[in-house]
Amino acid sequence: MQEKYGIFSCRNGHKIIQQAIEQKILSRIYGNGRGWAFSQMDFADLGARSTIDSALHRRQREGLIRRVIRGIYDYPRQSKALGGPTSPNIDQVAHALARKFAWRIQPDGATAQNLLGLSTQVPARAVYLSDGPDRSYTLGRTKLAFEHTALKEAGFKLPESRLIVQALKAFGEGRITPQVITRIRGQFDPALRQRILLDTKTATGWVYAAIQGIAKEGANG
Repeated sequence: MQEKYGIFSCRNGHKIIQQAIEQKILSRIYGNGRGWAFSQMDFADLGARSTIDSALHRRQREGLIRRVIRGIYDYPRQSKALGGPTSPNIDQVAHALARKFAWRIQPDGATAQNLLGLSTQVPARAVYLSDGPDRSYTLGRTKLAFEHTALKEAGFKLPESRLIVQALKAFGEGRITPQVITRIRGQFDPALRQRILLDTKTATGWVYAAIQGIAKEGANG
């Protein structure tokens, strides 16, 4: 009888631990907000892979999260106009893959411009430069491509810094207009603009001058 109760107690204890891990997973998903993309690796610190995988599969079946591509899920944004979830955020998916495979990535110029709202074209292909292998994925009508290259902007600490520098370089020195500066400035709050300014001190002269323009009104918004 004691052995029977011991087995029951062990199973019950395992179930309690599993439930606690699942609650932590949910808290992390909710904490990152809708649109966040992730893989099992984003929860590796919480418990065994089998427990995390089963929790994610269960939440997918319930419709809380969505499988975007193999091994990558998202907590989808909802659209009243569409009456359902919006398309996955390509940038979120790219960074989820980078975390999963321990790649360093940065968007190429055209992708950076699109992410900053500086291009009106909806890209059929989003390209990220990477220190990992060449890879490509299909998300609906969009191709997500990673191209192996030396990451010249990898020294910047902030992803926002890499994003802005890549976008500015894609324009070229002679095409940075006041309108471009204003559009970029409006994407970031004053405190973050100042952090970007400090982070990009080593950028090419004309690029840094443009970033100074972007940050100039930081104190006043």
